[in-house]
Amino acid sequence: MADGRIRVALLFGGRSSEHSISCATAGGVLGAIDRERYEVIPVGITRDGAFVLEADDASRFALDPSALPEVVDNGSRVLWPDSAASRELRVESDGSVRSLGDIDVVFPILHGPFGEDGTIQGMLELIGLPYVGNGVLASALGMDKHFTKTVLAAAGIAVAPWVTVTAGSWASSQDVLLPSMVSLGFPMFIKPARAGSSVGVSKVVDVDGIAPALELAFAEDSKVLVEAAISGREVEVAVLGGRAGSPARASVAGEVVVTGRDFYDFAAKYLDAPGVDLVCPASLTDDELAEMQSIGIRAFEAIGGAGLARVDFFLTPTGFVVNEVNTMPGFTPISMFPRCWLESGLTYPELIMELITLALEPAAS
Repeated sequence: MADGRIRVALLFGGRSSEHSISCATAGGVLGAIDRERYEVIPVGITRDGAFVLEADDASRFALDPSALPEVVDNGSRVLWPDSAASRELRVESDGSVRSLGDIDVVFPILHGPFGEDGTIQGMLELIGLPYVGNGVLASALGMDKHFTKTVLAAAGIAVAPWVTVTAGSWASSQDVLLPSMVSLGFPMFIKPARAGSSVGVSKVVDVDGIAPALELAFAEDSKVLVEAAISGREVEVAVLGGRAGSPARASVAGEVVVTGRDFYDFAAKYLDAPGVDLVCPASLTDDELAEMQSIGIRAFEAIGGAGLARVDFFLTPTGFVVNEVNTMPGFTPISMFPRCWLESGLTYPELIMELITLALEPAAS
């Protein structure tokens, strides 16, 4: 722009069940981003997948438990560049097309399938637009919990024992799969392989609970993980990519303390339901924190991470076990990822700036 600001297309909403959480994250970013440094073009994705031009209004996307925010189809259509030779964004509305000007970077704050899984990243790669966060491979690996575990285990990082079940295999081979699931022991967790925010997750305490839990998970995804429950503290670190080829960085640790619920579910994460406390920084020894940060960075590097991730652990009597690697973690101002960085000396606006700076760095040769 003539005024020197960086132009950012903020991309949010989407087709996944985490649509509203993405919108709430957009509200947080819109309210905190440095307007003297950045001009923001808010691009919402409806639940049907239409790209629409949204109002630059953080209050529209406040996380209200009684009315979750959402991208509504307003009839506009954002048109992406038709080749890598252009960075011009256009919008079609009321039968006419107008230019939104060139953009410098896309900030895709999308959670779940059709956004966090490498699909949007692939689209942006095809048209040559820089974007915040992880690339196609890391996004796809991080989204699919089966392959995350497979890669981490191959890298020598401890993960919880698991069995992967597809809707087709469960329908045809229950007699084979059920014993392997039961062998994990109870309690166990059954969750969609490619969803987040604890959507479709169940804690199962006996064999009679397996089938209903699988049905709930299959409503979200055709591939499901059955995991042994790990007894330990739930702790996590936030990771940022390094600048100019320097190593990735890990924050102080946060801890999820569950006191009155079976687990840290969707209602506790986003709807202020009782029974969970988020503690940051977590009470760890210096050696424990250093080990956790080291494993978090190793996990980030194992999936080919770039930009950001939140690595979730269980701290057990015998050491750390990685639960998940979230390549686009919850990013509202009160989410654990920004909280961990705030406690590490990086404010929410500074964190947004750091992510955009990383996205605009020249690609490594």
